[in-house]
Amino acid sequence: MQDAGDSVRLEPPARPRWSLWLILGLALAVALLYVGSEAFLFDGRLGLPLDDSWIHLNFARNLAAGEGLSFNPGELVTGSTAPLWTGLLSLVYLLPGSPVVWTKLIGIALFLLMADLVFRISRELGLGVGLAMLAAVLTVLTEWMVWSALSGLEIPLFLVLSLGGILLHLRERQAGGPPVSLALLALACLARPEGQLLLLLAFVDRLVLFERDPKGALVCRRGDLAPLLGGLALAAVLLFPMLAFNLAIADSPVPTTFGAKVPPSLEPGGVNLLPSLRYLHRAPIDILFRSQPYMVLLAGAGLLALIGRLGTERDRGLLLGTWLVGLPLAYGVVSSISGETVAGNFGRYFFPLYPIVVIVGVVGLERVSDLLTGGLRVGSYRAPIRVLLVALLLWPSAVGTLRGSQRYVQSIANVYDGNVKAARWLSERVPPEAVIAVTDIGVFGYMLPNRIIDLAGIAHPEARRARYQAAAEGRLADEGTLRYLGEQQPDFLAIFPAWFPALVAEGSPFTELERFEVPDNITLFSDQIVIYSTPWTSSRLPTNVP
Repeated sequence: MQDAGDSVRLEPPARPRWSLWLILGLALAVALLYVGSEAFLFDGRLGLPLDDSWIHLNFARNLAAGEGLSFNPGELVTGSTAPLWTGLLSLVYLLPGSPVVWTKLIGIALFLLMADLVFRISRELGLGVGLAMLAAVLTVLTEWMVWSALSGLEIPLFLVLSLGGILLHLRERQAGGPPVSLALLALACLARPEGQLLLLLAFVDRLVLFERDPKGALVCRRGDLAPLLGGLALAAVLLFPMLAFNLAIADSPVPTTFGAKVPPSLEPGGVNLLPSLRYLHRAPIDILFRSQPYMVLLAGAGLLALIGRLGTERDRGLLLGTWLVGLPLAYGVVSSISGETVAGNFGRYFFPLYPIVVIVGVVGLERVSDLLTGGLRVGSYRAPIRVLLVALLLWPSAVGTLRGSQRYVQSIANVYDGNVKAARWLSERVPPEAVIAVTDIGVFGYMLPNRIIDLAGIAHPEARRARYQAAAEGRLADEGTLRYLGEQQPDFLAIFPAWFPALVAEGSPFTELERFEVPDNITLFSDQIVIYSTPWTSSRLPTNVP
């Protein structure tokens, strides 16, 4: 598994073509397994596994139509945390055919590129072809990587940009030269906001260098600051337009989505800036461990190996390690401030760490693999120990990939049974001029011509502020929502009753019109979505629609 001489090689050798084709072939096969399962179970109909995916498509459609970054046409909003992904998706509306199909094809292409980048980074770290292939295969077989590629979310774009930036960073740190990687990492920030942390860590990793004195002791020295400042200036130029847009539209540098996902803590006693150990166990460790248990356990050894390389010919810095540790700590701080567990649906905010934990874990495996020679006799067959080790490492991922395909199609079914069916019911009965207030805006905004009011606060942050204000005054948050609805006067509500229990309790001014059950729900906020008329409903519903 380990090539002779890797311990002193300054430049990794060229990749064998066969390894590339094997990795890409496996990645394509796994992606097609998921798409095939979806097409088979839904009679050729393709969907997306989260309502957030449809939000991206709605933003992209409006951008392609010349409406700018808006959810409702003509209403600019800073609701996209991934403007670069929105811009990329807007191009699919210039192509023939289904935007959903094109979105999945883009995701698959990025998935293949991600697998190649994992291999390249592993080789740049001096790993042999066998170990580099192992890292790539483990990443490809991580169920949430496949899910992300087909989800319609920005995760695969962020992965490619962040891994590409890391690869350039490793090469630049070794060979010197201008930090072009900082510009690529700045683009990653436009795909996911946490890329800003990766950009900062990369800057520090280029600024703080190490060497060994004659006695072998580690000595810290400062890198050349001038080119780094130039790289940061270029990164700032790339990020400035989006920052200026956010400030101009919302008077805030962060998107409205941040406030919708991370509500401010109302607990007394000030702000806690320390991430809790309970959060770090429940969120990143648990999420990563479930899909890559061996790599999480080996990551500690990998981090120590990267530290041990500092100041040697194999020194490639600590960016991989600081990113792996820093992102969970950063989200832990945000969670402590907000009082909420910030991890995203299914823990997707931590999905970009899967390739990193795999690479670092395989680095930790490197020394062990060198010691594993010989074989183990099973009956009359003598199996090489390294082959058995690879099989052991791949088994959880392979099983998880197969189970993940079931979870993927179940999520699509949940979105269809809830949001899609409710939106279709409305489209058949409600005139386009009617205003509809909803909690999940993606499908409703994408399928209906109506103006949508976002009670979750992504497209309409004032709805969220009304709830916070009511709670701060010691009243029920639902009272704030009721007051906001009174100001907006929508014709209909399409909401999860469990989200607003007091709003739709007995004596509510809203009348239930239709209820949609979501069997085996693992995706939506609750397993029931209900459509209500309001005191301001101005249109009569037809009675002849089945």
